[in-house]
Amino acid sequence: MIKHHPNESLLEQFVEGSLPASISVAIAAHVELCPCCQKKTQALEEAKASQQFSDVAPLVLDADMIQLMESIALTDDVDEVHDYIQPRFSYQGRDVQLPRAIANIDRTKFSGVGKVSRSRLLLEDGELRSSLLEIEAEGEIPEHTHTGFEITLLLDGDFSDESGEYVPGDFIWQDGQHNHSPRTKSGCLCFTVVSSALHFNKGLSKLLNPIGNLIY
Repeated sequence: MIKHHPNESLLEQFVEGSLPASISVAIAAHVELCPCCQKKTQALEEAKASQQFSDVAPLVLDADMIQLMESIALTDDVDEVHDYIQPRFSYQGRDVQLPRAIANIDRTKFSGVGKVSRSRLLLEDGELRSSLLEIEAEGEIPEHTHTGFEITLLLDGDFSDESGEYVPGDFIWQDGQHNHSPRTKSGCLCFTVVSSALHFNKGLSKLLNPIGNLIY
């Protein structure tokens, strides 16, 4: 069961359309996977719509506009509607469906080191970087903290860190107050958003810190 969700403030900003694109993609993908947040966003949308239109004066149409609307309503010219076919995504011998918000954005090919690889989403969003992150079975990202914030949305598989275990759909927001070392037993696929470089804390991984701004 999904245990980690965007907070109420993030959901409200998502409904208002006031979040950066990368964060909106992460929340939209989580909402698609999470029945609980689907209900919350629907309620927020209804409340915002009611608030937005409560003070709007009734629309008065003149005769020409009424005639135009009637002609549109009576026309037989209707565009053919096709069902949306969600594309499949293959990784580590698995075949999964990506949430629509992620699947519809172009991305680079996967590249990486060891058991960790990344595909960057081609989403221009200032300093924010969005990626699909793949970790192979028994893989681990060395212990690190964050010089900005990091959002991780688990899409498939499993991973755990010092705070617990996560399931597909979990939405995890971390910043400089957190230290963790994500690891997976069976492999996993995540969507991530980072605002700045990771900062590695231990061992040889600390050698990556001087080039952290280039690889985040």
